[in-house]
Amino acid sequence: MLLPGADPLRRCVGCRQLFPRSQLWRLVRQFDSHQVLLDEGMGRSAYVCRRLECLQAARRKQQINRALKAPVPDSLFQRLLDSLEQDCQGHLLQKPEPQRYSQT
Repeated sequence: MLLPGADPLRRCVGCRQLFPRSQLWRLVRQFDSHQVLLDEGMGRSAYVCRRLECLQAARRKQQINRALKAPVPDSLFQRLLDSLEQDCQGHLLQKPEPQRYSQT
């Protein structure tokens, strides 16, 4: 059960760890056009960590393409790489701590 105001957990397609949704990029295959966009619109979604290793692994293994059931344009990957570089200003971001949960 999710508490009001709690950040829901999502799984990164690169490393398969659970993280709060706010710590991940959301890639969306739009319902009507089947175009893949970054955090825009409604449709099938895939999430990836804001880490270079996860982004590269997800791209190399085509995990995002499989999760979205659509090809992801190279321009979108370049946009994510540029965003990552800008966020960390030349340094790799620390890997966010995955959320641990217990089944009670």
